[in-house]
Amino acid sequence: MSIQSATTTTSSRRGVPLSAVCLACLAAVALAAPFFVYPLFLMKILCFVLFASAVNLVLGFAGLLSLGHAAFFGGAAYVAAHSAKVWGFPFELAVLSAVAFSTLLGFVFGFLAIRRQGIYFAMVTLALAQMIYFLAIQMPFTGGEDGITAVPRGRLFGLVNLADSLAMYYVVLALVAFGLLVIWRTVHSPFGHVLAAIKENEARATSLGLQPNRYKLIAFTLSAALSGLAGALKAIAFQVASLLDVTWHMSGEVILMTLIGGMGTLIGPGIGAAFVVALEHYLSTSGLPITFIIGVIFMVCVMLFRKGIFGELRAWYFRWAGKD
Repeated sequence: MSIQSATTTTSSRRGVPLSAVCLACLAAVALAAPFFVYPLFLMKILCFVLFASAVNLVLGFAGLLSLGHAAFFGGAAYVAAHSAKVWGFPFELAVLSAVAFSTLLGFVFGFLAIRRQGIYFAMVTLALAQMIYFLAIQMPFTGGEDGITAVPRGRLFGLVNLADSLAMYYVVLALVAFGLLVIWRTVHSPFGHVLAAIKENEARATSLGLQPNRYKLIAFTLSAALSGLAGALKAIAFQVASLLDVTWHMSGEVILMTLIGGMGTLIGPGIGAAFVVALEHYLSTSGLPITFIIGVIFMVCVMLFRKGIFGELRAWYFRWAGKD
């Protein structure tokens, strides 16, 4: 018992200080940021922070490489935009309908793909996502290559005018924080521990009486729902849903964000998303090849920061604190 207590105490000392400092700093920066930085740019970062964290739930904690998450992100964006503009749904119902769509779509994708592993799983998710991309081009309500534009933001519960960018920012911030809290709670729950065991040794987990496919399907569906939330928020905040959000390039880009920030960590994907979005924003008017530059940065991170930016910083912190 004393050994277990000592282990628990050591783990607490290792995890709490760095996590508490990071969370406090992030909260302070997020609350004050719209007074110093353009709110629309910050909302884009927040949406991709949630999207990357949702992908990390299946990639970093369940070991599932999905190349089809753009279908959930972009599909939910179309549903939210259409329901808000054409059906006249208020903000909260437009977001809920989009999340419901992405959850159902994630369950269907997962049910069809979850029995495959490795590259086969990735290829099945990519093929299914390409079907959604084809539908987004062909179906009349999506607007084809033009997408859905002039999406009204509406009012939150009929009270808060979301046309005000500052109000919209704090609503997006609150919903993204809720999504991140769901991910944190999932990872630290018994369900999350089972996912870690399945990722580490699926055969052994099966021998213990667990059903890996069931757990992976639940994780995949939850990841799809949160990706849909991110896509819906982006569509309403930017008042547009476009084909860019549903292409396979979007799936690759969010995986890149996760790897650069630190796969398998809770904070890393957010750092990677903020870094890539900011880089694309500030280089967009420079005339430089953005894709090439991001590719070079990714190569450098793979060679020098194998655990990602946050993963390496955390390892350095533990070494510096003498707690390894």
